[in-house]
Amino acid sequence: MRSVQTDDKWSVVDDRAKRGRVDLIAIQTDGAASSGATRDSDVPGRVHLTPTQRKVLDGVHSGRLNKQIAFDLGVAEATVKAHMTILMRKLNVRNRTQVAVVAQMISAGL
Repeated sequence: MRSVQTDDKWSVVDDRAKRGRVDLIAIQTDGAASSGATRDSDVPGRVHLTPTQRKVLDGVHSGRLNKQIAFDLGVAEATVKAHMTILMRKLNVRNRTQVAVVAQMISAGL
């Protein structure tokens, strides 16, 4: 695969998605079966999410607001914002829309 500049990354994802060929990162949550790796860096392309981060990701996928996700989880809205910031870093995306796109691709099994 050719080297992709950060600005071009999402256009490449869109192009591949249209052709049905999306290479997506693997998501591992706490309690999930592990390949024996102890750190995220041990498995290329793998992102480790805590159960709460996974619930926030599911809320974003459902189109819920931070305030609604916070209510559902019984935490402060600021806590959800902090989880969103961490999710964006881990998923290497820039905004909430891109988080939702990644969540959709994960749920679709792409």
